[in-house]
Amino acid sequence: MGRRAVVARLSGRHLPAGPAARVRRPAARAAGPHPLGGDRDVHLLERLHGRRGALGRAGRPRGARRAVRRLALFTLLATLAAAAPAGARARWDTRVLALVPSPGFPALAYVHPNGRIYEGTYDNPAGDTVPSRVFEYTGDGALLRSWTVTGQTLSQAHGVQVATSDARGRLVLLDKSPARALLLDPRTGAQATYATFADLPGGQPPMPDYAAWGPDGSLYVTDYQQAVIWRVPPGGGDAKVWLSDPRLDGGMFGTAGIALAADHRTLVVAQASSAGGGEPDPTTGKLYAVPIQPDGTPGTMRMLWESRPTDAPDGFAIAASGRIYVALVGPAAQIAVVGPEGQELERFPQAPLTGDNGSPVPFDSPSSAMFLGTRLIVANQSYERDDPSHQAILDVEAGEAGLAPLIPADAGGAAPARPAPASRKHRRRHHRHHRRQRHRGHHR
Repeated sequence: MGRRAVVARLSGRHLPAGPAARVRRPAARAAGPHPLGGDRDVHLLERLHGRRGALGRAGRPRGARRAVRRLALFTLLATLAAAAPAGARARWDTRVLALVPSPGFPALAYVHPNGRIYEGTYDNPAGDTVPSRVFEYTGDGALLRSWTVTGQTLSQAHGVQVATSDARGRLVLLDKSPARALLLDPRTGAQATYATFADLPGGQPPMPDYAAWGPDGSLYVTDYQQAVIWRVPPGGGDAKVWLSDPRLDGGMFGTAGIALAADHRTLVVAQASSAGGGEPDPTTGKLYAVPIQPDGTPGTMRMLWESRPTDAPDGFAIAASGRIYVALVGPAAQIAVVGPEGQELERFPQAPLTGDNGSPVPFDSPSSAMFLGTRLIVANQSYERDDPSHQAILDVEAGEAGLAPLIPADAGGAAPARPAPASRKHRRRHHRHHRRQRHRGHHR
């Protein structure tokens, strides 16, 4: 199939109509030995996060452990359960927090400092002309209200992710079409454009994906179609390329999750595949650490962790302990736990491919994770199956507290951002309303 079709199938992001354009990449480094060694599956992912192509041979679930190891594990769990306070949840206990209404396809469940959860709806792989929505839930999953996103290009694939919030509590939405960052004030419902992302010469259209604040109020944004990390200046405006590196070029998609580490000087970045960096197996994903130098420029990027083939690491959450909980949106359908030094510690569920987490809704394209106390709030997208009963927000007990994301005191800026343009339908409704008001005024 053509490269454009492969991009759409692998990334789950639909590309605008038109001739395929090659992604402009920095010069690739020479291929070398795999950093972690071992044999890797050389087949490209053909289905990831809702891809419709055939999937190459995936790894099979491991066999049963030896009886002595099972007995030791059972004894350990029994000891921990006996020591736990009454009513405490066991680690990895999973519950359905809420189902996400139409238009569905939740991609990132954002936990606000106010304790509420905000979920945006991403694009429908079958296509639609329905504007994206943002839903507000309590921490227990009760739906409170929702907002319709204005100004989207509904003739193209569109969707939003609630990436973070600013110092005033406004939600930062990353919109796919047009490529922009919006501020949504949950107190008033007002929407305003905070940042725009320009096309890169010779590249695919930009697609802002995840975001994290820097200490100075800059907003660092990943791009699912580019080998870059963007920087939005404090107060908003035009985003500029902050880092471009061949290792961030997945060949089929760019960067995904991003978070600021506890030192407030290092960005942790997820990369779903490795095709652009000359890697032996292009289907393995990575976690990278990128220092923010005192002058604001990027330092030397280093690899923290490499995934298994076809895992497709997406969004992730950092615990106070330094452990990183990575949502694997690929066929594995797991959460991988990575230690502070990059060692993989465990996976949940242990067996890949099934998504069996013990709740009525299995992991089905789990695409992000955020901490709410000791709970992981996971967006379950069901992109491939398009099963509305699986498009949910899941509540997974991690047994440890999360690292609070940094929101600088000046994040978002003090000045109001530009109002977001209204959709054509909204503008017509607005004009009709004013005509009715004028008509009533004439008859008083």
